[in-house]
Amino acid sequence: MKINLGKTERIHFVGIGGIGMSGLAMIMSGLGFQVQGSDISDNKNIERLKQKKIKVFLGHKKKNINKTTILVISSAIKSDNPEIIEAKKLKLPIYKRGEMLGHIVSLMRNVVVTGSHGKTTSTSLISSIFTQAKLDPTIINGGILNSFGNSAKLGKSNWCVIESDESDGSFLKIPFTYSIITNIDSEHLDYYKSLTNLKKKFCEFIEKTPSVGKSFICIDDKNTKKVLKNIKNKNFYTYGIDKNANFQILNVTQKPNFSKFDLKINIPANKKIIRNIKIPLIGIHNIKNVTSAVAVAFCIGISEKIIKKGLSTFKGVQRRFNFLFEKNNSLFFDDYAHHPTEIRSVLDGVKEVYNKKEIICVFQPHRISRVKNLKLEFSNCFKKANTVILCPIYKANENLKLGFPYTSFSRLIARNSKVKLINVDNELMLKNFLKQTAYGEKIYVGMGAGSISNWMRSLKDIIK
Repeated sequence: MKINLGKTERIHFVGIGGIGMSGLAMIMSGLGFQVQGSDISDNKNIERLKQKKIKVFLGHKKKNINKTTILVISSAIKSDNPEIIEAKKLKLPIYKRGEMLGHIVSLMRNVVVTGSHGKTTSTSLISSIFTQAKLDPTIINGGILNSFGNSAKLGKSNWCVIESDESDGSFLKIPFTYSIITNIDSEHLDYYKSLTNLKKKFCEFIEKTPSVGKSFICIDDKNTKKVLKNIKNKNFYTYGIDKNANFQILNVTQKPNFSKFDLKINIPANKKIIRNIKIPLIGIHNIKNVTSAVAVAFCIGISEKIIKKGLSTFKGVQRRFNFLFEKNNSLFFDDYAHHPTEIRSVLDGVKEVYNKKEIICVFQPHRISRVKNLKLEFSNCFKKANTVILCPIYKANENLKLGFPYTSFSRLIARNSKVKLINVDNELMLKNFLKQTAYGEKIYVGMGAGSISNWMRSLKDIIK
């Protein structure tokens, strides 16, 4: 007899079109729950949900939650949303995405990946290794994995690999067997109010590490290094370039299509070197992401051979330095980098392997609040580029004022990063400019979390 846990539950996702919300909705639908949701507009995530026969309402209306038993809300949804107001009137249980995710995965053996940057790639790499090891994990990721064209997959085993978003504090509610903390940066301070508070929450997270599990923490990051000093539960290993790391990166080589390195392992149960780890990625930040995945896989007993095969067959994640096309000897790439640390990491990698080419960064800032809070950091993160083409800010759902002229932000980038700065006001202006200039030995990298990906992809048809 098949038991359907969700037979009597109708779960409504408010903001279901987000990458994390849509992934969780797919998993819960696969588990047998009645799943539906709403969002303000259509997108590719919603199209993928519709293909799975999940009902999606366009627009937020109180009638959408008719017969709903549970509401799941995205962190981007405000409290005056009519569906939330109606749910409160009906006294329905309301959960944040992270809380619901924690409930769903509580009966599985979990690898939870968190941190300010690198979560999606690290989660994807672990998933690739686990899949190669035939563990068939459930995967809930923050990006689209090219291997199966989705951000989530319901596996048949009791393993689950999860990217956990720390933006609203709900990552503390997700149980884990193993965890990875990639780094800690000045992100989501609208919620945490200060970097000190954010570090305290990560400290709480690490302290939750169970005796039968382990946390893997990047020791190269200055903030995680500070956090480690305050951890009472020492059930963790470190990774990175640092000579004191339990999993130490050595002998790095980077080429346009791959990176290669050795990994020195120094843990009580095993001391060895894994040589010639090859990955189809560039950038030291990605090598660190790979190391976190290798560390987890090694500690649960996956063989060196399987680990290497899982990495060599890794097909990447959409919007993580994806090659788009080549025109007139110029190469065009698409990347999700929208924080100064991410931008700097990507450009460092590009400069390392394409040092003889001119590097043009096409950047669309994401959120007024991020530009406002990190103005100085943004102005200093483009030093490895030759030119920055600055697009208008993608405001998302923010209703804020920048507080300073956007032109002064442009000048600050040009001065502090020592780059040529070109402002464009819209997509058409960008296309017209690149029609005239996109030729020769150049690398174009589109960066940001708004419309920029579509803008970069559309260039293929207009550049002759």
